[in-house]
Amino acid sequence: MPELSELIEVKHLKKYFDTKHGTLHAVDDVSFSIAKGETLGVVGESGCGKSTLGRMLVHLHSSTDGQILYNGKDITHLKKKELSEYRRKMQIIFQDPYSSLNPRMTVGQVLEEALRNAGVSHAQLETQVFELMDTVGLARRYLDTYPHELDGGRRQRIGIGRALAMNPEFIVCDEPVSALDVSIQAQVLNLMLDLQEQRNLTYMFITHDLSVVKYISHHILVMYLGQMVEKSSAKELFSHHYHPYTKALLSAVPVADPHHEKKRILLKGELTSPINPKPGCRFASRCLYATEKCFQQSPVMEEIRPSHFVSCHNVREINQM
Repeated sequence: MPELSELIEVKHLKKYFDTKHGTLHAVDDVSFSIAKGETLGVVGESGCGKSTLGRMLVHLHSSTDGQILYNGKDITHLKKKELSEYRRKMQIIFQDPYSSLNPRMTVGQVLEEALRNAGVSHAQLETQVFELMDTVGLARRYLDTYPHELDGGRRQRIGIGRALAMNPEFIVCDEPVSALDVSIQAQVLNLMLDLQEQRNLTYMFITHDLSVVKYISHHILVMYLGQMVEKSSAKELFSHHYHPYTKALLSAVPVADPHHEKKRILLKGELTSPINPKPGCRFASRCLYATEKCFQQSPVMEEIRPSHFVSCHNVREINQM
């Protein structure tokens, strides 16, 4: 049997939460795949379902409907023993390294705990801890240091080291650099790219920063209120973006040239509620090009260029295609 190129495949994934006001559609009918050794960037505003989607893949949230395939095997509903085995292969790096680390544990203790869970023997622990620290660029003198004594970049390196302790194949990176200074962001991103090349890691990189996602991703998925609105390769998306929401997002990315005037697309109107959403496009209330059809009928993902998918009724008219 030939080796599958897709490590992760998601089919019509949904996650609904029951609230006192109704059913909240956090993730609604999302489908994509990630090839082994590649990075899928997931972008969108806060509250669009990016983090929920990532947590579903590593089973921190159960799914309401749909399928998650790992190396061709359905892992959507696993028993506890099977889930434990797959969690060794799938890890997550959280947004805030400070809140995700135990403040009572030193750097060495955090990494030791992760290595024990990976089945490393007591005799090998010290050697493996130092190897992990070297891998993520943490000086060995920080072994007995507590998280609060380190800056954000070093704390995030601990989080990356903890994830690597399990020797995973797939890592969900949930806004791992958004809480860091720009110069530190670059260091952490370069570390993650180096690790991906050395270990053939597969990433889902969740962020709201399009300049970051362009730097690290092979493919990009744009989400709005729980749904996909555009999906393509990173290079293609930045040169040809067709959905009105993607256009607005990219217009907000700063340009380094002070003499270059960039026209900003300002979105107006109220956000559609994700609780018991009505039929129609969820972006319609803020869209400059919305027609009556947009408020009545939900659009579907359509391939408008090779491997470039957009969910918009008026995409051809808007882009004069």
